[in-house]
Amino acid sequence: MENKNEQQVPEIMPEPIEEPKKSKKGQMAKGVACGIAGTIFVGFVALSVVTKVTGAKIYITNASGKTDSILDAKTVQKINELKAYTDMYYYDNVDDTELKDGLYEGMISGLGDKYSVYYNEEDYKQMQVSTTGQYYGIGAGLRQDPDTMVVSISKIYEGTPSDEAGLLADDVITSVDGTDATSMEVTELVKLIRGEEGTSVHLEVYRPSTGENLSFDVERKNVTLPSVSSQMLGDNIGYIHIDSFETETADQFEKAVAELDSEGMKALVLDVRYNGGGLVTAVVQILDDILPEGTVVYTEDKNGHRETYTSSGDTYMEYPLAVLINEDSASASEILAGAIKDYEYGTLIGTTTFGKGIVQTIFPLEDGDAVKLTTAKYFTPNGNYIHGVGIDPDIELEYEYLNPDGTEYDVKYDNQIQKAVEVLTEELSGK
Repeated sequence: MENKNEQQVPEIMPEPIEEPKKSKKGQMAKGVACGIAGTIFVGFVALSVVTKVTGAKIYITNASGKTDSILDAKTVQKINELKAYTDMYYYDNVDDTELKDGLYEGMISGLGDKYSVYYNEEDYKQMQVSTTGQYYGIGAGLRQDPDTMVVSISKIYEGTPSDEAGLLADDVITSVDGTDATSMEVTELVKLIRGEEGTSVHLEVYRPSTGENLSFDVERKNVTLPSVSSQMLGDNIGYIHIDSFETETADQFEKAVAELDSEGMKALVLDVRYNGGGLVTAVVQILDDILPEGTVVYTEDKNGHRETYTSSGDTYMEYPLAVLINEDSASASEILAGAIKDYEYGTLIGTTTFGKGIVQTIFPLEDGDAVKLTTAKYFTPNGNYIHGVGIDPDIELEYEYLNPDGTEYDVKYDNQIQKAVEVLTEELSGK
């Protein structure tokens, strides 16, 4: 049974931010949502910051040299006064770069919006890793016990360097290149594990299953972390779980559907439980595959400008669909669930979603830093604004794992999946 207080971090993403914490229940944590879904992705709807005509990045500079109103003479004087006191009396050495970053962070935090964030150059690079799902590393999910700080492997991704090296799930990482793994937060430890392509990281590992202490030199490679998994549930019902909506997610989804179709799929269970969100472009592409022609979501900014995202209708699913949701389904997951519900194109099963109906845009700055700002509200096709409200399921059903004695998660004991199978079976039999 997994300790739901443990912090889980995929090696791909060193900094979990935003969206709801994943307080997973029982064996669900060991199965469908294990690995990256525990602290996964950060769940924001990110729009690429480009001009539509030129495709150029937007930079806003103070070319005129004029002082903005918040940096009037009194404010500048106060900042310099605080700096003088810090230099004279603070007990430790002062890093001016960190102080400047603190100023920028403080300005954005002054908005009172937890989704608006300032990134220094390093943080921005890590954030880009989390949205693309691509990075140079070893392809392992990590978790850390908050009390003991012990770091262990939550998941090994097939075909990645960690898999090829022989690392196993539940292996305890004791050191990384000589650094004690318990000496820092796991979000910092993964920065030591990742690095330049072709270089190696040395891991000292304790394997509880055999009691061995092992050493591994694992080569860092370009890894694309899968965000989609699939399988057949029997009776021609397919199952697809989406961990997050990243750059490659839509392509992975289309491949999963094609594979299930080749196996005779006649109905689909689509699982976005514990999915904190991701890229609007990814979820729109997936909805384009599912729905007939029409609007799937639209946004409005403070000036009333509306941006509409549509399904072309070129391809759409013609078989019964059930979508699993819960209180940790957020942002892009809610765009998907909201569109399915408004089109009456499937049955939503589970519990009410998180309720994040706002959009963030990431603006790169001239010096390599970036700022993410909440720039718009989004609405379901029928015009529903779900922020702070969420999306209710058609069939409300709390999660329960029906085999509490089992040590491994199995979909056949997941009551919400089984309810979806029951609903789809009835639909298929009624045809």
